[in-house]
Amino acid sequence: MKENTKKITAMVLSLIMATGMMTGCGGGNKNASGMKKSEKSNDFIMDNGGTVRPDEENKTSENNDFENHYSENAEIDINTEEYNYYAENSFLSVAEHPLSTFSTDVDTASFTNVRRMLENRQAIDPNAVRAEEFINYFNYEYNYPDGDDKIAINTELSDCPWNSDAKLMQIGLQAKDIDVQDIDSNIVFLIDVSGSMADENKLPLVTQAFAMLAENLGENDRISIVTYAGRDTIELEGESGANYETIASTLAGLSAGGSTAGAAGINTAYELAEKYFIKGGNNRVILATDGDLNVGLSSEEELKALIEEKRDKGVFLSVLGFGMGNYKDNRLEALADNGNGNYAYIDSVEEAERVLVTEMSGTMFTVAKDAKIQVEFNPANVAYYRLVGYENRLLEDQDFEDDTKDAGDVGAAQQVTALYEIIMTDEKADSDDSKRTLKYQDDVEYPAPEKIDETDLDKELLTVSVRYKEKDEDESKLIDKAVKLASYVSKEEMSENMKLACAAAMFAKTLGNSEDKFTMAEIRDYAKGLHLDAEELLKMIAIYEEDYENYTANSQQ
Repeated sequence: MKENTKKITAMVLSLIMATGMMTGCGGGNKNASGMKKSEKSNDFIMDNGGTVRPDEENKTSENNDFENHYSENAEIDINTEEYNYYAENSFLSVAEHPLSTFSTDVDTASFTNVRRMLENRQAIDPNAVRAEEFINYFNYEYNYPDGDDKIAINTELSDCPWNSDAKLMQIGLQAKDIDVQDIDSNIVFLIDVSGSMADENKLPLVTQAFAMLAENLGENDRISIVTYAGRDTIELEGESGANYETIASTLAGLSAGGSTAGAAGINTAYELAEKYFIKGGNNRVILATDGDLNVGLSSEEELKALIEEKRDKGVFLSVLGFGMGNYKDNRLEALADNGNGNYAYIDSVEEAERVLVTEMSGTMFTVAKDAKIQVEFNPANVAYYRLVGYENRLLEDQDFEDDTKDAGDVGAAQQVTALYEIIMTDEKADSDDSKRTLKYQDDVEYPAPEKIDETDLDKELLTVSVRYKEKDEDESKLIDKAVKLASYVSKEEMSENMKLACAAAMFAKTLGNSEDKFTMAEIRDYAKGLHLDAEELLKMIAIYEEDYENYTANSQQ
């Protein structure tokens, strides 16, 4: 923190909060209890191929009885939050699907958004739960890459807590940590100041978050501020990071009102990012909004097309979501996924500090772009597998070697964690995919794959391959790692890395669209007593246990 700005920072943040309280009066839609009425709000379902299709049976969850149980006399507001529905991955046969391919994901928005629902004692929308973002919220102890590699592959094989017939494999990617002190930044703060942002947990929190980020910038860094409501406005252009007072006072002077012309603001932000582009630097637009775009380009497809048009010019996009009641998760996720950036939900000052200060190098500085994972399973030893989460990140197998296909980006020192349930050849999978109906033939039996001679290859279960591009390159680099049966460790020997990932996955499964459900005691057994930081998960488990678990159990009797 710069010494000459500490007093100013305190004064500015106080002004920001005071301004937010005044603009929030009468302008927000949150009632005094924080309770929301759950309403069917999802109009589309996306299948595993990413296609959007109408499905009248797939809506956001509706649990008004739970909310009324906690606030019978409270004024209930309409909840218009939007989330995409994704069916949980099913087991796949290795004989028919030997490859599993998906894009990396470092987003954490789902975890903090659901944390907000829990802390406000709202009904949990299962469509808001993405298992991979719960798993990836936490930090694990992985080995870093050697030499010039930007990513290292870590793996572990143990027992599956929720499937006695299966093993569980953890894949952990660890990105290289780089010194970002000498990398100059050109950042555009793109801020939604429409009327829906008036609540104190929206625009006032946005300005606090950006003030904390600006406090860590230097003389060679450039900051621009663009706001949008009924129209877009350039509030600050190309300001040196050394002029913190100017940046902070500009942020403090923002107020909310009007409709939301998001597309115009995004275009203006990219124009400024290109105008002040720093070759070899960190060029980024950071969008802060509740996602409620209602003027101009507002559909997911239109927004995706706009961002795809801009992403190849070396300017990355990060998306920060705020607020509740009218939150549009589906739109913000689409923006981040297609803009070579990441997506976080900010529910508190502490979370803003974690994302924009503590973990700034990962959030802001990309070291590996278009990173993809492909796992090839050995049919001699593995019969079936299922990927936990990543339903909206699945890729076609041929996309792995296609460098024109967009995928996730990984920042400095960031991690990507994935889990696979694995059914060995001598076990049986409870899977609809175990029988295949053909168009031209009936009752076709597929013989078990014949084992080859006892060789090193025969002992391999699978190979994990990763492709990624250097930040300023267009050709991908390939790394891989074979996983052998001998690497298996029992449940009792399971590492803390896997215990924490299991706990996060089990909690996500319990709250989300999964048939696997667990008691909080079962989940806590994996999360407690770790030297890894599981505090936020344990807090959420405690809230669910006290305010949700018993109520849900009683309502089902």
